[in-house]
Amino acid sequence: MTVLKTRFIREDNPDIIGIGGDVNFSNFIDSDMLMDISDYQGLDSIKDAYKEIDKALEFVPEDGVYAVPYVANAAGILYNRELFKEHGWQIPTTWDEFMSLCQEIQDAGIQPLYFGFKDTWTCLAPWNSIAVDLAPADVCRQVNQGNATFEKEYKEVADRMLELIQYGPDDPFAYDYNGACTAFAKGEAAMYPIGSYAIPQIQSVNPDMDIDSFVTPASNDPSENKLNSGVDLQFCVMNDCENKEAAYEVLDFLLEDENVQTYLDDQKAVPCKEGDFTLPATLDGMKEYIEEGKMADYQDHYYPTEMAVDAQIQTFLMKKDKDAFLKKFDTDWTRYNRDIIRKVQDYEEKNGEGEN
Repeated sequence: MTVLKTRFIREDNPDIIGIGGDVNFSNFIDSDMLMDISDYQGLDSIKDAYKEIDKALEFVPEDGVYAVPYVANAAGILYNRELFKEHGWQIPTTWDEFMSLCQEIQDAGIQPLYFGFKDTWTCLAPWNSIAVDLAPADVCRQVNQGNATFEKEYKEVADRMLELIQYGPDDPFAYDYNGACTAFAKGEAAMYPIGSYAIPQIQSVNPDMDIDSFVTPASNDPSENKLNSGVDLQFCVMNDCENKEAAYEVLDFLLEDENVQTYLDDQKAVPCKEGDFTLPATLDGMKEYIEEGKMADYQDHYYPTEMAVDAQIQTFLMKKDKDAFLKKFDTDWTRYNRDIIRKVQDYEEKNGEGEN
């Protein structure tokens, strides 16, 4: 992203960019840098759930479509399938069941969870997969509208994070991402709360490891639990692209089933395209949610980079001062989103949505 933004500053724009569905995408739309590709026929083959996730990333509703979602990832709990079979452990469907499972694993003399919280960004993995079950999917938009606060909506999410780290190593901040992947690969923990993107890293250490995953059951109402899945890679055509037809030909090539499947096999990813694709066995426990489209985007995809939410979560988990953490979250949100908040509220005032 740094290289890409440097090219933008130099006015050396590519015709097509491959980026994630996150706040950078939101900023590019807001800056009118991306072409409206509503007329691209390949969009008809993209799952509605991922098109809706992209649409929700717009700061204010825009006419048009600005990306072709390609593949997604899924965050939840990776687990050692062989270890679970050996001990007869059952996949939990509620938070209470999950905590009971962690205790059962610990009582068996096995480390329940590994984290890798030395790298601040890894703190976002469990945070996101818990938040999608307990906080509104559009909580950031509601805060921008002045209709909600993080102090209220994230209170239970913060509580769950504190419960979770009790079942990790004595010092959950001692290992970084690579260290946690290696430890899990070597069987030093039964579970690892991270996204599917970690699987290639884990299997580079232990290619024969039998990994499966399940959705983080943050709610005690199973019907409220959702798969945390966001657009990991999507393709956008830049507004100043001089040959839209050629760009569409490239997108057609990328969307050929054979090429999508190659990417899925290599990266253990989830297709954004409809079709009869073979999902990796490491996502067996999430297939039902993927097929039903029962998913919600990563909430950190809406967080401004300047706010450094990952570091804030890490500090919170170290100090365990929930009130201070949530208060700072609201204060910093207003500070770093001032222009966006004003833009959202101006839009809604003009469109008669200020009271919604």
